[in-house]
Amino acid sequence: MEWLVASLVASLVLTVLVNVAIRLWPGAAGRGFERISDWAERQQPSEAESGPGKVRVIVPWKAMLIASVVLTVVLNVVVRMM
Repeated sequence: MEWLVASLVASLVLTVLVNVAIRLWPGAAGRGFERISDWAERQQPSEAESGPGKVRVIVPWKAMLIASVVLTVVLNVVVRMM
């Protein structure tokens, strides 16, 4: 049970630290996004190979984090009851 609490605390602390870091350096999120976008564009094949148009991928990281925590707790409760 201690490792579960430690895992939850570490997850929350890391989330808070990342959000605080983004707030301390206001342009960091935009620069990071631009760098990742540039890198991703270089990794994609040319339009001649893949055809026109782009697909936008949305990653709901906050929902994924919440779902992960909830599912971890539920799974551990179920395992402990068995």
